[in-house]
Amino acid sequence: MLHHVPILREGKPYRSLQSVTLCHHRTRQPIAEVSQAHPGLIGRDLRTSFERRRRFEGMPTRDLLRVCRDAARHFLEDSLPLGDAFQSPEDYVRHLSATTGMPEALCRQNMGKIVRVLTEMDRVLAGLTRGLDLSALDGGQGMGGRGDASFQARADCFGAVLPSNSPGVHSLWLPVIPLKVPLAVKPGREEPWTPHRILQAFIRAGCPAEFLGFYPSDHAGAGEILRRCGRSMLFGDTSATRPYQDDPRIEIHGPGYSKILLDEDAAGKWEQHLDLMVTSILENGGRSCINASAVWTPRHGREIAEALAERLGSVPALPAEHPDARLAAFANPQTAERISTLIDQALGTPGAQDVTAGTRAGGRVVRLDGCAYLLPTLIRCETPDHPLANREFLFPYASVVSCPQAEMVERIGPTLVATAIIRDESFARALMASRDIDRLNLGPIPTCQVSWDQPHEGNLFEHLYRRRAFQLVDESASASALADSSILGNPSHGDFRSETRKPDIP
Repeated sequence: MLHHVPILREGKPYRSLQSVTLCHHRTRQPIAEVSQAHPGLIGRDLRTSFERRRRFEGMPTRDLLRVCRDAARHFLEDSLPLGDAFQSPEDYVRHLSATTGMPEALCRQNMGKIVRVLTEMDRVLAGLTRGLDLSALDGGQGMGGRGDASFQARADCFGAVLPSNSPGVHSLWLPVIPLKVPLAVKPGREEPWTPHRILQAFIRAGCPAEFLGFYPSDHAGAGEILRRCGRSMLFGDTSATRPYQDDPRIEIHGPGYSKILLDEDAAGKWEQHLDLMVTSILENGGRSCINASAVWTPRHGREIAEALAERLGSVPALPAEHPDARLAAFANPQTAERISTLIDQALGTPGAQDVTAGTRAGGRVVRLDGCAYLLPTLIRCETPDHPLANREFLFPYASVVSCPQAEMVERIGPTLVATAIIRDESFARALMASRDIDRLNLGPIPTCQVSWDQPHEGNLFEHLYRRRAFQLVDESASASALADSSILGNPSHGDFRSETRKPDIP
């Protein structure tokens, strides 16, 4: 059956004259026709964002937290609308696996991540807001239970330009709904399934459909969302995110370059941490920005690399339906070939070795039932200067980099997650002070272990809201007194001050 994935305009399905066909990664048979939103349509819809956000402000946050909990149940258990049909949870898993190549077992695992975030949204918001009483967002103009708590939304609509690599990343934009900002979502080309299903779950749970937009589109449509929305998040590789790198309205989610760092003491006991290294590299098929793409160590680099290669090299390519499948197929086989060629070309520079090459009978690219897989690859780099020492690819790839402990902090470069297994207190202080690390795990915590109340790569609440100076006449002042224009407008009332600021437009 060929499914239709519609545009959602204020939550209502819309079939476009232009569509893109998604095919099964193995059979190449068409799975779905996805309606495409052109920039003009997106621009027209976003013109009404201000009015919709004002209506959104009137919903109590406690009600939206209930909506999130109910949406978790609907997302996990219900058959939800998909064009002119309905999609069951098992249909969702099959569709997702079919177009992305991700094993069905990993699709279900990522489904659980989304459910957990929706279910525990109160805890997530407590982490994002640093424990703010969320009633401070319920006053329409930002005034909460305390007279000095005033928050102003920086945007009338939040744009999310999303990837196709892993469904788990959609957990990052879910708090936008209880934070009362309308959404404009542009899904990844091969992965419209997860964001569409999430939005349908929100609608069934009672979130007004008018606050939800779903716009499958090309690069021009993505650019329109980023231009029109006051605040956005953008996922992509370096080439896609570079033009927006200095735009404060856009939260960039690019390559993570996450790392495991060993000090002299931990390097001497590296065998104790081998399981943690394997998990950090291999979890979720190595497709997440929080997967470790490097292990930095002051010594025993060769031994660590060989042990990791032995463990990673034993992971086979299996069909997506297999319950033990841990590697994702590439929907476009040429992508796998191109990545492998890039690695081999870089290995032409002296100082690096593919240690996993000795653990496999053939090459890095494996063909199975018409699909292309990249087998886990472990590169040993003699110094941090090698081109492969700080690279990231869309499969279980990592380098073991030899580097003196005293040089690590200065040389690791941008790092989304750093797991530092260390005993040296001065090294720990240096890592704490490093501006290159977004999320620091001190101790044996896998890089891919996420605590959703401890945000990384930006804070969504701070991205969406700013706190402003605000004073009341006194704590017992009534709402009617505040509404009295003679009080607000008469400068003779010396104990009341108001401050006017320019709009927060970069």
